[in-house]
Amino acid sequence: MRYGIQLPVQSQSTLYAEPWEAAAGPADLVAVARAAEDARFAYVASCDHVAVPRRLARAMSTVWYDPVATLAFLAASTERTLLLSHVAVVGLRHPLLSAKQYATLDHLSGGRLVLGVGAGHVREEFEVLGADFARRGPVLDETIDALRAALGPEEFPEHHGKLFDFADLGQLPRPAQERVPVWVGGSSPAAVRRAALKGDGWLPQGDPRERLPAQIARIRALRQEAGVRGPFTVGAIAEPLYVGPPGWDVGRRTLSGPPQRLAASLRAYRAMGVDQVQVRFRSRGRDELVDQIAAFGAEVAPHLD
Repeated sequence: MRYGIQLPVQSQSTLYAEPWEAAAGPADLVAVARAAEDARFAYVASCDHVAVPRRLARAMSTVWYDPVATLAFLAASTERTLLLSHVAVVGLRHPLLSAKQYATLDHLSGGRLVLGVGAGHVREEFEVLGADFARRGPVLDETIDALRAALGPEEFPEHHGKLFDFADLGQLPRPAQERVPVWVGGSSPAAVRRAALKGDGWLPQGDPRERLPAQIARIRALRQEAGVRGPFTVGAIAEPLYVGPPGWDVGRRTLSGPPQRLAASLRAYRAMGVDQVQVRFRSRGRDELVDQIAAFGAEVAPHLD
């Protein structure tokens, strides 16, 4: 089972950010990304908000690094780790604009992009950019189709749909990958259906463990009914982790203790049909986080399979 990490610092919602992240910056991101690569993490991930309204700023904060810029910056500091947008709200932008950005990222990184996409949830963000919030689901459906074309091998991609229509417009460089993986985020019925029928993978959002088996079964059934074939990556987001005895209050939801205990808990995801699990560690500073990443790679990961 593969494992990856949502980067700290680049988004600082009160739901998960640690206090030390407020004063952190580029050097901290590089240190964490390099530690993740050394510990054989499958990917590092960065998420997406263009602007956060004042009514949500206290909870969400306004610290949201641009995912393309962040992942491109870290591509230059790493060699193997995949670069995941978790998730890009691609309905905020014309698909040719997103394709230009993400194709360039894949080209520069040597084919390490995984394009995670989601519908978004902040009305004001859509409105100020002239995007359709009420129809963001159908917009995302067609945007995925348009991105498939625009991120394909053709110098002059072509798409003719209800919302987007383009042809005879060249974009180079092309992605290094023949097919950029698209993982669809979200746990609503519409999002799960979208992932099953249009995605190469699913990124759940907030599903408790006990809900995952039914969601995974539904994805498999939808794909079988529609005759959709090909590789498909099922994801999960684990509870906060701390490898070893913490010696400080890491919160009641955090799973801590010996490596074997953490590994046993994560193996339960694999038994459900999960292919990759995203982990997050409690920490009081960059050095502790880097140590936790290293400990996970050395002591927990060998027990995952």
